[in-house]
Amino acid sequence: MTESLKGMLETILVVDDDAGVLALVAEILRNANFRVLTARDGAEAVALAGKTADRIDLLLSDVDMPLMTGPDLGEHLKKARPDMHVMLMSGGGVAGNLLVLNYGWAFIQKPFLSVKLVAMVTEVLHLQNRSQLGGQEFDSRKDVDYKA
Repeated sequence: MTESLKGMLETILVVDDDAGVLALVAEILRNANFRVLTARDGAEAVALAGKTADRIDLLLSDVDMPLMTGPDLGEHLKKARPDMHVMLMSGGGVAGNLLVLNYGWAFIQKPFLSVKLVAMVTEVLHLQNRSQLGGQEFDSRKDVDYKA
């Protein structure tokens, strides 16, 4: 991985109800020099964000989770942390993906290469506009060549 793709200790809150995916994504991001907080669902993420006085630079959440979806979680957390970026991920079908694009947030389709995840996270973190309108620009379904 090139130095330009490595994190600078920004804090990322990763939320996924699949324990294996959660552990893998957290490991990929920690290896790329990000500070990672993890939660297994929306309620746990809200509680963790409420207890965390430090800045959370990015919410990286699964779209489909029980009780609270990733988009709902993003909307909820951005009320208290408007400067936080939101990036969603899903292994689900087209309906969930279209929902994500309606929010204008960054999106990555599971499964993904670790280098692609790190590149997209880095790109989203360095956007000036944290409202992230026009999120299709950061849609992993586009044909983009991320070098390993």
